[in-house]
Order: sequence, then structure tokens, then C-alpha cells
Amino acid sequence: METNANQFSNRDITITYEPRICTNAGRCAKELSDVFRNSVIPWIDIDGAPAQRIVKQVKKCPSGALKCHFNQKVA
Repeated sequence: METNANQFSNRDITITYEPRICTNAGRCAKELSDVFRNSVIPWIDIDGAPAQRIVKQVKKCPSGALKCHFNQKVA
């Protein structure tokens, strides 16, 4: 069964999660549990920490299952 990437957005950033490539290392949940939560759905609370902190954590994802980008600001 193919699993599609999940997307989580707020006004500042968008996070995508590709479960089929995740190695379940748990680094995200261990190091930033206010955003990456194991026992709650949706498991990513994009408003759980400042955007810069989330981006820093996503860059540590060992499998590359988590990715993020800053959203363009509309003037």
C-alpha cells in the first residue's frame, strides 16, 4: 500500500513528512517533543515551537523523511 507524504503548514513554514522513507529513529520526537509528538494525532504540531527551531530540527532528520521550507510572505 502506497502512503502519501503528509503536509503541515502555518503562515510561516510548511513541513512535509514521507512515512515510507522514515527510519523511525525518533530523533525528532526526542529532541523537539512540543512539535513532533508520538501519541497525538496529528503528530506534528507546527505551532509547537518557533519556525527557526523547527527548521533546525528537521535538518537533523537522518532519513530525510522530514523536509520543510519557509512560506512566501504576501505583501
